[in-house]
Amino acid sequence: MSSNLESDTISLDTSFEATIQIQGRTYQQWAVEHGTSYGPVDEYERDRQETQHQIFKLVFDRRLIFPPVHNPRKILDCGYGSASWATDVAMSYPRCEVIGVDITPHMMPDDPPQNLILQVDDLNEPFTFHTNEFDFIHSRNVVTGINKGRWPAYVKDCARVLKPGGWLQMVEIYHNVQSDNGTMTDGHALRELSTKFLSAAENSKDLRAPLALESLMQGAGMVDVAGRMIPLPLNGWSINPKEREIGEKFNYSYKAAMSGHMRIPLTESLHMTDDQFNDLIQRATEELDNTGLKPYVGLYICIGRKAI
Repeated sequence: MSSNLESDTISLDTSFEATIQIQGRTYQQWAVEHGTSYGPVDEYERDRQETQHQIFKLVFDRRLIFPPVHNPRKILDCGYGSASWATDVAMSYPRCEVIGVDITPHMMPDDPPQNLILQVDDLNEPFTFHTNEFDFIHSRNVVTGINKGRWPAYVKDCARVLKPGGWLQMVEIYHNVQSDNGTMTDGHALRELSTKFLSAAENSKDLRAPLALESLMQGAGMVDVAGRMIPLPLNGWSINPKEREIGEKFNYSYKAAMSGHMRIPLTESLHMTDDQFNDLIQRATEELDNTGLKPYVGLYICIGRKAI
């Protein structure tokens, strides 16, 4: 990974462009074969990620950058996906060079801003960016892509390439569906699906990493570390108008994520048949529409500053 577009980057390896079809969805062959990512890379997924980005903007009152970052000159976006966040930031800071890194090129925007550079690389590999290069680093929704043992080194890589005084912002969902009123039991499909997903990924991914973002940043030597958890409702059960709107929008997004992102881990690691998986998804989808269950997932946000 490098930000010197003229001299350091290389042409895209065609192996990253190859795709495979699984149950009507398109996946990146390289990512699936290497166990890097199990999410689809088709237009349906691009739309889902754009919807999720709009949900996050609603949650965060349209703030893209949380810490006090003024006049940034260079920003890194780790795991850009459909590049929705990176595009918004590049347009908000036209004099700033924004660099995005992701394992898949398939959901890149057709006409990105001129100050946005999107690169294809594996965040599980050590960064090749220069030390003290970026004013701000954004990392979002990479928990299903970062390998289990990589997390401490990944956060240290982010800290190393930040300029002294630069900020790291991490946003992750803990994919363990809970009930706000405690009515969800082990007999519910949503609980079964969450448990199976955590189990299927435990040998390769750390889906509980969102709970450890603060300690990871502190372990990387960062200061002014602050984190919080925001419950994300999965349907419109909340009496709070803003939370109800978030839940209604997130309901669609999470349903699409369940069917698209959980299929490969559950069918390969847990040896579920496609029929068994489809049945579980159907039952979980029906429960997601049950406002009486008050389902939610935790959204974990953490910021930290590199010491001067």
